[in-house]
Amino acid sequence: MARLRNKNRKMFVKPTSKKKQADVDHITGDKIPKSFVFARGKLPGPLRQLQMNLRKLMLPFTALKLKEKKRNSLKDFLNVAGPMGVTHFLMLSKTETAPYLRVARTPQGPTITFKIHEYSLAVDVAQSQLRPRCPQDLFKNAPLIVLSGFGSGEQHLKLTTVMFQNIFPAIDVNTVKLSSCQRIVLLNYNKDTKLIDFRHYSIRLQPVGVSRRLRKFVQNRQVPDLRNLQDVSDFVSKAGYGSESEGDDEAATVTLANDLGRVNKASTKSAVKLQEIGPRMTLQLVKIEEGLCSGDVIFSEYGTASENGQEKNQNNGEDDNDDVEENDEDSD
Repeated sequence: MARLRNKNRKMFVKPTSKKKQADVDHITGDKIPKSFVFARGKLPGPLRQLQMNLRKLMLPFTALKLKEKKRNSLKDFLNVAGPMGVTHFLMLSKTETAPYLRVARTPQGPTITFKIHEYSLAVDVAQSQLRPRCPQDLFKNAPLIVLSGFGSGEQHLKLTTVMFQNIFPAIDVNTVKLSSCQRIVLLNYNKDTKLIDFRHYSIRLQPVGVSRRLRKFVQNRQVPDLRNLQDVSDFVSKAGYGSESEGDDEAATVTLANDLGRVNKASTKSAVKLQEIGPRMTLQLVKIEEGLCSGDVIFSEYGTASENGQEKNQNNGEDDNDDVEENDEDSD
């Protein structure tokens, strides 16, 4: 006898648990900074690509596919930022004269405004290189941050230093894993031109004294082509030792504390190689506001309103004094 089917029987589906990003670093105990990168106003095509490059640079603690609409106000982003633990905004805008980048701390500021003098996209940087390098796992960890030339003691440079230091997660040099240090963001301030060079590099280590052929053989596990060689030793000696592109600088070598990959072994010297992956920008600090895109102006490259008012009043006072002196001379 055939078994009757129970139509009321419900199928049980096991819910898929989505991995949630941690809000607090389990090693340092500090809150992990997160960011939104979005535009204010309409941007041309190249600046839209720069916006996507900046989102990729801020990975993994940013919204790579953040949806924007024309009617979205700054308050809309701020309302979403709180529940998601977003701590910083990076806002791109374009005026008739130049594009601008504003970096703000949520929810109460401060806000630092930079004028973008020049910029190059990541695709432009890759096309200018003979062997561009961008592995898939390069953006699994946040980049390191290095600041150079900001130690002059001026208040606006101190605020800029603190802002960029807090926009990326802090690391503990005693417990950090070398495998997580794959990218670096370098900001260099030129006190003569008052411009900031913004660069983004990938970090890779190469064992000192090992040819490129041997490194590729160990990493890829592929049988090399030995048809044109008389002996296996020719494969080793033909390319020579050391780096094929440049000599190994002693200042750019480190001694590893533990193994890193299949080639770099502990207690051996490895050369640190930086390769630019973009984007690249030349920035000028023009204004610092106390609040979130509002409030008192802490610093302005063109002078604050109060300073301009004082100078104007001073000039008017000098003109009045000159008129009084001229009138006295006429009366004499």
